This record gives sequence, structure tokens and C-alpha cells, in this order.
Amino acid sequence: MLQAPTLMQGFHGLIYDNKTESMRTVNLLQRMNIYQEVFLSILYRVLPIQKYIEPVYFYIYTLFGLQAIYVTALYITSWLLSGTWLSGLLAAFWYVTNRIDTTRVEFTIPLRENWALPFFAIQIAAITYFLRPNLQPLSHRLTLLAIFISTFLFSLTWQFNQFMMLMQALVLFILDSLDMLPAVKVTWLYGIQLTGLLLVCILQFFNSMILGSLLISFNLSVLIARKLQKNLKTGSFLNRLGKLLLHLFVVLCLTLFLNNIIKKILNLKSDEHIFKFLKAKFGFGATRDFDANLYLCEEAFGLLPFNTFERLSDTLLFYAYIFVLSITVIAALAVAFRNLSYSTNQQSMYKMGEYTIGLKPETAYNLIHTILFGFLALSTMRMKYLWTSHMCVFASFGLCSPEIWELLLKLIHLYNSKRICIMRYSIPILILLYLCYKFWPGMMDELSELREFYDPDTVELMNWINSNTPRKAVFAGSMQLLAGVKLCTGRTLTNHPHYEDSSLRERTKAVYQIYAKRAPEEVHALLRSFGTDYVILEDSICYERRHRRGCRLRDLLDIANGHMMDGPGENDPDLKLAGHPRFCEEIKRNLPPYTAYFTRVFQNKTFHVYKLSRNK
Repeated sequence: MLQAPTLMQGFHGLIYDNKTESMRTVNLLQRMNIYQEVFLSILYRVLPIQKYIEPVYFYIYTLFGLQAIYVTALYITSWLLSGTWLSGLLAAFWYVTNRIDTTRVEFTIPLRENWALPFFAIQIAAITYFLRPNLQPLSHRLTLLAIFISTFLFSLTWQFNQFMMLMQALVLFILDSLDMLPAVKVTWLYGIQLTGLLLVCILQFFNSMILGSLLISFNLSVLIARKLQKNLKTGSFLNRLGKLLLHLFVVLCLTLFLNNIIKKILNLKSDEHIFKFLKAKFGFGATRDFDANLYLCEEAFGLLPFNTFERLSDTLLFYAYIFVLSITVIAALAVAFRNLSYSTNQQSMYKMGEYTIGLKPETAYNLIHTILFGFLALSTMRMKYLWTSHMCVFASFGLCSPEIWELLLKLIHLYNSKRICIMRYSIPILILLYLCYKFWPGMMDELSELREFYDPDTVELMNWINSNTPRKAVFAGSMQLLAGVKLCTGRTLTNHPHYEDSSLRERTKAVYQIYAKRAPEEVHALLRSFGTDYVILEDSICYERRHRRGCRLRDLLDIANGHMMDGPGENDPDLKLAGHPRFCEEIKRNLPPYTAYFTRVFQNKTFHVYKLSRNK
């Protein structure tokens, strides 16, 4: 966008891009979530700042500024829940001291989630305020506007938006079913989710992955089911429980039906790899699917490591979180039982002996939100950043909440108003002092460190490509490396890490045959079918030791191709010995069958670049 002579030419270059994927013209605005970069490029061109700041620093400072908004949103959410600014301060401190587990922005700046999560936090803050009873009409409208804008921006900036909002829709569904949220407000929130996602769909030129999302099918199903079952919240406890189970069944069946119909009509396959991965991950049958196994073998998509809890406990966050979670879960169960026992629409209260247990709608929402996203984080480490940041909010709210301390002190028969006041202020202040004492010196030391990128082999490769290959040359290799080739050299690629496109997944699997046991003429034919001029082989993949046997990239390819894996260990009985040696190893011997198709033009300790012959 910055290199184009005009903004319109920049837009045209993005919509009709033939410089990224070989032999294809791609609409980047449709395929990728890059509107944020487009917006920044317009700002940079319009504002008189070109003389004072380089584009890359403008980009970095904008993202870091967005993280400040993120922390502010967490602060406000905690304050709204507890009623004191001290809670917000504690949430912010916990977020910073646990930054290894709450954000990835300090070491991977341009991640889509670093753009999206600040807007998600703003949305949660706005929903927390929106669920308060007796809002003034103006406040009600402004809050709905804030929820819509933040939902829309969250959806626009991250390709996984639909899955996160599906979790949020499940939160609303659970609370609405248990009569813990006003039905009218829940309907508003369902509608905002649908509207925001459909607007993003239009902006992304009717992106098929959005149209076929489970979120759209689920929200429509819930709204239809509610119309069909109007008397859902009446009757005795067992009667209501039966109606709820039927309601759940109807919504589930309707969601799957609508989703299948939409996908069949539009012939959608964009997200099928995600469902294959989920099916295998949760034990619904083993798979030999290459794409699913590629996810299963990545540490980021595995279970949350136990040492995460050790780090969170070191700052006292995990202990505080479990304490607050235990009390609020007990209160929620009591209120849910009461709501199912009495068919009234009164405020959620439960009489236990001489004490009344209550749970505010905004507290109930944040409770179920943290539980569901907690399960998501425990099952998939990559998603822990959605949970840990909210953990800071929820734990700090509970320690500063008069309702939490009132319930606890009443249960242990030590209740009086002065004790509540002492507890809700003294404990957070003591924790803040502890955090400052233990972590402040270390944070100051970190800020004083100046680090420099050092990867001489990769730098040498990029410099060689820039100096020795034509500008229109097409490169094949691993997804991660080719992303760097595109960024550093501008060359055209056969494949890259945007794995949400089914045809690109097929390309990637075909290109990765360079690490499989295939004949040189087969590999050459595959690569040339994508217009490849040069292929880059990496020793770190060819001789990989980072993953266990069965999860190395070469093993995944062998299994997908029906070949036995290398090394000691068992193989499935139907796997056969390959008819050819491993391509990435054998090509280095410079034997005639290989030199007839491939000529080595560059080599260092890490990379080997081969030029493909064109006359074969």
C-alpha cells in the first residue's frame, strides 16, 4: 500500500495480487485479515509523519499502543465488576507480571491475535456494563454501539473470530437457559454477533469460511428454537429440566442441519481441516490426514503445560483465581437451582438458611466466560491468552468484591460490614506490594536490555536470493521459511502459512513431498506444476529431532503416503516400504537421476537451494 503510486492502485494490487502465490491471482482482502494494515497505510500516507517515523516503527508503536488499550479494557472490566479502581489496578499488575502467559506481543508483534484481543477485551467490558440492570436509555444505546463496534473490529482482525464468538454464544446460551440473564439483552447480543460477522463477510468479499461458520448456524438455531419453545421457563424443576434438555437437543440438531446445508450449497471446505483436527484431538478416531496431524503434532495445539500454573502461582494469580472461582461457582449453582425450581423472572436469588445468595448478571456472564475459555485453554495451549488475561480480571474482581467477601464471611459466621471493608482493600494492597517487591526490579532489568536479531544463515540466504535470482522467480519450501522469503525479497511463492484455504493446503502437502520418499522426477513434476524455479531444503526439517517419532514432518508425510517411518519403533501393519529413498537426503549426493532435474546453486550450514530444470 505504501509502495503503490496511489491508494487506489494499492487497493487494486491487493484485490488482484499475482505476486504472492505462483500461477494464481489472489484477492488478499478476501483471503486474509489485513484490513488493519490497509487502514494504517492510509493513515501513514495521509498524516504528515513520514519525515519523523519510518513505516515499520509506526506499525510497531501502533500495536504496542493497542496493547495499552487492552490493559485499560481489563482495568475497566474489573472495576465495573467490583466497584473499586483498586481491582482494576491489580488486574493490570497481574497482566504485566504474567506477560509470558498473557500475551505474545513482545516477541511476535504482527500476530492477528495482537490486533484482535484488545477489541475483544473492550467488547467484554461493554457487555459487562450492558448487563447491569436499569440502564438509562442513552447509556443502553451507547453501550450497544460500543459492543457492536468492538465485535466488528474483533471479527475483522482475526481469522479465528468465529470460534471465539461461538464460545461466547455458548456462554449466553447457558445463562439464558438458566434464566440468569435478561432474555431481551441476550437476543441483542446474538443479533450483534450475527450482524458484525456478516458485515465482515461483505468486506472480505463474501469469504466462504465466514458464511459456513458454526456461529451463524448456532445463533440462528437458538433464535428459531426460542420461538418454537415459548414456555421454556415455566413449570416445576423436573419439568423445566426436561424442557431444557429438549431445547438443547433441538438447537444442536438445527445447528448441524443448517451448517451442513450452507456448506453443501456453497461447496465450502475452508475449515474442514479444523474439524478433522478436533475429531482426532478429542479421541473420535485416529487419522492419517496430513493437515490434521500437522496441527496435532504442534506443541501450541497440545494440552496446556503444567508449568503454566507454576508461573501463575508465583504471582499469586492462580491461587486468587481458584479462591474466587470456587465461591462464585457455589453461588451460581445455588442461583441456577433456585431459578429452575421457581418459574419467576425475579432477580437471581437463593435463600440458604438465613442468608440470601445473589449473583449479578454481569458477574454470571464473566463466570461462565472464564470457565468455558478455561476449558479451551486447557485443551489447546495456543488459546491460553484468551483465558489468562480474563483470569487477571476475574481474580482481582473477586478479591475486591463486597459480594464475594459478604458470602464467604456469612458462611463462616464472621460477617460484619467493617470486616468486608478491611478484607476487600487490605488483601489487594498486600498483593500489589508483594508484586512490586518481587517483580519490579526484574522488569526494570528487562527494559534496560537491548537485543539484536542474529541468524546469519537466514540473512545469507535472503541476501543471495536478492542478488542472484530474477525478481519474478518462484520459490518452493516450508511455509514458515517462504513467509520470510516473501517479506525479505518480494519473490513469488508456491505456498505460505495461510492455512485456512483448502487449495493452499493441498499445494503445501504437494510441495512438502521434497521431505518424503519420492522419486526425483515425481518431485520435479509436482514442483513445476506450480511454476517453481527454485526449491529451498532445510536440514532442520530433513533431519528433524525436535518432535518425537510419528510427529516429525517426514513421518507425517510417510504416513499420509502409506510408507513406513524411519528409525526404531512400530509401524501400522498396512504401511509399506517406500520404493525410493528420502528426497531431501538423496539429492545431496548429486547422483545423475537428481542432477538431471535439480542443480544446486546455494548452500550453507542450514539451507540448500536447487534450481529446477525447465526442459524435462
